[in-house]
Amino acid sequence: MKKQLSSKQSLPKTGIEGLKENWRSDLIAGFAVFLTALPLCLAIALASGFPPASGIITAIIGGLLISRINGSFITINGPAAGLIVVIFAAVQNLGKGDVIAGYRYTLAAIVIASGLQILMGLCKAGRLSSFFPLSVVHGMLAAIGIIIIAKQTHVMLGVTPEPGHLFSIIAQIPESLFNLNLKIAFIGLSGLMIVIFWPLFRPQKLKRLPIPIIVLFVGMLLAQIFGLQHEHLHLNLSTIAEHQHLVEPQFLVKLPDYFLASFYYPDFSKVFTLEFLTAVISICLVGSLETLLSTAAIDKLDPYKRKSNLNRDLTAIGFGNMISGFIGGLPMVAEIIRSTTNVNNGAKTGWSNFFHALILLIFVVLFPHFIHNIPLASLAVLLIYTGYRLASPAAFKKIFQIGREQFAVFIITIIGVLATDLLIGVSVGIIAKLLIHLARGVWLSNLFKIYFNIRYPNQRTIVVKLTGSALFSNFLPLRRVLSKLETGKTIVFNFTEGYLIDHTVMEYIQDFSHHYIAQGGQCHQIGMALKVFSDHQLAARLMTKDDRKP
Repeated sequence: MKKQLSSKQSLPKTGIEGLKENWRSDLIAGFAVFLTALPLCLAIALASGFPPASGIITAIIGGLLISRINGSFITINGPAAGLIVVIFAAVQNLGKGDVIAGYRYTLAAIVIASGLQILMGLCKAGRLSSFFPLSVVHGMLAAIGIIIIAKQTHVMLGVTPEPGHLFSIIAQIPESLFNLNLKIAFIGLSGLMIVIFWPLFRPQKLKRLPIPIIVLFVGMLLAQIFGLQHEHLHLNLSTIAEHQHLVEPQFLVKLPDYFLASFYYPDFSKVFTLEFLTAVISICLVGSLETLLSTAAIDKLDPYKRKSNLNRDLTAIGFGNMISGFIGGLPMVAEIIRSTTNVNNGAKTGWSNFFHALILLIFVVLFPHFIHNIPLASLAVLLIYTGYRLASPAAFKKIFQIGREQFAVFIITIIGVLATDLLIGVSVGIIAKLLIHLARGVWLSNLFKIYFNIRYPNQRTIVVKLTGSALFSNFLPLRRVLSKLETGKTIVFNFTEGYLIDHTVMEYIQDFSHHYIAQGGQCHQIGMALKVFSDHQLAARLMTKDDRKP
């Protein structure tokens, strides 16, 4: 089997030939992705401060257009939870209380940010994602997860908190629990129970039915039972005489009867303001980083071990975001959950992405009233679950096992993001990581410059010898050289004259080795570490004494 998969003939065809060859499997996978994408697109749009249709617009563009020009094979492009915090902040800061104005200003920021993404892709900047240490990236994602959970908990309970800083929103959760709207909270908590217990007890026949669609149907059924489509007063858990909620269609998704009525156009009148520039940089940075990291992770799920062209993917995503921003959509990224669903349901080519978007378009055009009956509380549950996946105890444990310094940078990044914003929090995490390297004896001249040489002792062997430290901040030249090495050889990584090899570099070398071996080559490492900073096989390590300057 391994030999068969390594053969070029065994790889699925692409383009029209790939459609003819694999349309059945890709159509099945595309339908499964559609079931997952519909609720998530609506939820992400609403949490971002955008109209619900904007998430659907993004997914349709990502599937129908970008799937035909991107550099990946099984990736699903669409709105993602990682950008919720950035987009919501842009709407609030640019709109100054006017949601529609903030929405249109943010669309303009998406258009400008997408132009930067196109330039980055054309300039082959896909490799720049490596500059961000993994502990900082995971810290950023965990902070985003915490923010999503904090804000969506109130939506799940049917309560609107007083506006304020994130810590104020978190502090108001007990009050929302005490003043919850019984019917809305019942819908939300029922969805939460499904998310928790369905994977444990679901029948074998319903194994492939996505959890989001189950949460959606149960929520819609309860909404019908509770009569949320009609205005009426509803009593809560507080004193019955004083506290009442107006339960009306405001607790359901609002979508225009005609899909074209969902289109909005950007307003560029704030293009030269500091708030606009901050929004552009945040959207470009977080969107590009999430796309590159997610695409690389999704490649590992590909049973055919194909490797995406990250620069082409980034260019295509930028092009898609520009179109999306011009007609009212969210920015898109390579999305992990939908891509995993895609792989698990037998997708072979990018046509599954196309099919999922086509089905989504047909559905929203023909059945908009179905979407009108979806409770916001059910969508909030899906976002809380997504936030939990980003900030789960397992994520904290994983970073701690890699090393205490990794965990320290991880926590510093989380606190920085929660206390300030994404850009400042990520910057604080990177600075903390650099200071730790300096404290461990890395020479200042080695912090951003790597020293290595390539030797060919014979026709079959390539020796990559590192001198001094190999760090997240300096190893891009090494990565560029490794990507150009001839396949089918034996590569030896010689660490005997290295000083500090950090976790980011160790993980890259492992990923590179796995891919190189899959292409028919071999990889080895030589050099005994004096000190490894944890029991993790990819932990940072000191190789030699600090007795010389590189």
